[in-house]
Amino acid sequence: MEGKVQYTIDNEKVELDKGEIMYIPRSAVRSGENYQFTLHQKYTILFIDHEKEIGIPFLDKRQFFKIKPRNFQYFKQRAEYLYRDLKGNNKYNLYICLGILQEIIGMLAREKEETETSPMKLKYAQTIQEYIIHHYRSPIEIDSLAKLIQKSPNYTISIFKEVTGQTPIQYLHQLRILEASNLLLNSNMAISSISEYLGYYDTSYFCRVFKRLMSLSPQEYQKTIKTADSANSRGAAHLSED
Repeated sequence: MEGKVQYTIDNEKVELDKGEIMYIPRSAVRSGENYQFTLHQKYTILFIDHEKEIGIPFLDKRQFFKIKPRNFQYFKQRAEYLYRDLKGNNKYNLYICLGILQEIIGMLAREKEETETSPMKLKYAQTIQEYIIHHYRSPIEIDSLAKLIQKSPNYTISIFKEVTGQTPIQYLHQLRILEASNLLLNSNMAISSISEYLGYYDTSYFCRVFKRLMSLSPQEYQKTIKTADSANSRGAAHLSED
């Protein structure tokens, strides 16, 4: 998520940059270290896959690869949710986290197989993406995005989805809900205030969007994560006393 990591995998030097995802089969001989003594931040998911073939080529072939996915923020969000749910030791968490892991693997397999996108399409999508990132709290119309790249609204939606896997509006909601998750945990803002701050002037609609993306309502999310963090803090204190 930040910085760069240098790996040696089966005697091959490989660098992993911000925004990239790497799969390393468990049979590989590997080591990793900070790149040139700089710090980095990443999520690592360790799992044991099936011994028999399951139809995911890179798992079936035990094939190392790295990829820069088109929608890295979504992968990041899913990894964060996986981490928090496991850390909190919540009820049914293994069942839920297995589903998230399978989603991540399936999306990586799809990304890996899709044909390379043309540079011009990437440029269009990046222009739209940057605009949304800088204006995600404001109302955004498809017509306005179409004018940025001087294309029709339908083409604008189509090209953005081809490159990122989402429509511009879905991406807008994702950015807003990621920020909402942060504010719920790290601010004293009320849910209605967060809703308005992020451009949702109907709090009930904001709550529906949040639950659709996070699988929990804002109240449930806030309570679940804070309860888990509190339990972990108590556990850490207990261990230090021992």
